[in-house]
Amino acid sequence: MTEQSKIPVPDDSRPRRESLIERAAERFDLNRYIASPPVNRVPPPPRRGNPVAPAPERRVPDASRPEAASPEAASFEPASPKSVSPEAPVVEPVREPEEIVAPTQEPRFAPKPAPERPVADTKKFHPIDRDLLRETGMIVPEGSVTATLEEFRIVKRQLLAEAAEMRRANAGARAQRVLICSPHPGEGKTFCAVNLALAIAAEKECDVLLVDADFAKPSILSTLGLPGGPGLMNALMDEKVDVADFVIGTDVPGLWVLPAGDATTNDSEYLASSRTARVLDRLTRDAPNRMVIFDSPPALAASPAAELAKYVGQAVVVVRADQTGQGALEDAVTLLSACPNIQLLLNAAQFSPSGRKFGSYYGYKG
Repeated sequence: MTEQSKIPVPDDSRPRRESLIERAAERFDLNRYIASPPVNRVPPPPRRGNPVAPAPERRVPDASRPEAASPEAASFEPASPKSVSPEAPVVEPVREPEEIVAPTQEPRFAPKPAPERPVADTKKFHPIDRDLLRETGMIVPEGSVTATLEEFRIVKRQLLAEAAEMRRANAGARAQRVLICSPHPGEGKTFCAVNLALAIAAEKECDVLLVDADFAKPSILSTLGLPGGPGLMNALMDEKVDVADFVIGTDVPGLWVLPAGDATTNDSEYLASSRTARVLDRLTRDAPNRMVIFDSPPALAASPAAELAKYVGQAVVVVRADQTGQGALEDAVTLLSACPNIQLLLNAAQFSPSGRKFGSYYGYKG
């Protein structure tokens, strides 16, 4: 047998040769890319009388250490059930229910406002008293051609031509408004306003809205035989109402009427407010072919005529041939000077300078 004591023993003092992988790992410090294994901590057993075990301690990674960038090192894994002592029962901690908070963000798309009702959209139409019109010598719709009808046909044609010219000049809604006025009471302004409205209503491509703006002594409704109700002044006094709700439809195609409304001692002040422009614009909104005729109080007897003149494109001053003086006419025109176009209409004339007799061609003798 070989003697074991003669076998040479390796000398531990000689340096041990490492493999290439180990030397490369040491050379390039590859160990820093190796994540440290997660630390599982076993919760201590609960004390007697404590039904709930404390929550396991969570290891917070240090952001300054390189292993904190690793998702494995940053994640936390609870201790495995196998590592828990069987003598220490583990009870899950009670969690409070999460509070549900309703979203406070406004809706992305706000609801669209309801479209405005057209002014000339009255479902109920009131009949015009034809017999009353005939008795007062006015134009009768669907009636025969008279001298009065022919005279107001000529007047309306001039007003419509002027309104078209103002539209081309970008005058806006003022081009659609005509003020009928007179210097003194009793000179025929309401007679001319009603007949002019009836004549324009017969047009094929436009309609007319007759507005009673004589708040102290309204007479449009009684002249046409229409029922009373709120009107223009109510819309000026109340910000919450729509003036379209007060427009009255008639059985005459193309004719609408807006009453004067409730009487007030501050009619001129309401007309001078900023709401007047909004109310009047509402009357012609989405209706470029509508003409608005205002029957205003006498210019020298009440102030509303001068206030309304600021919102109209044309003013017709009715002059009675046997009553109106030149001085009164000049004063009235001065008060209405805010209107850019003022015209005169001679009423109750017993003669014609040109010798013309309107309506004789159609068989009318007068």
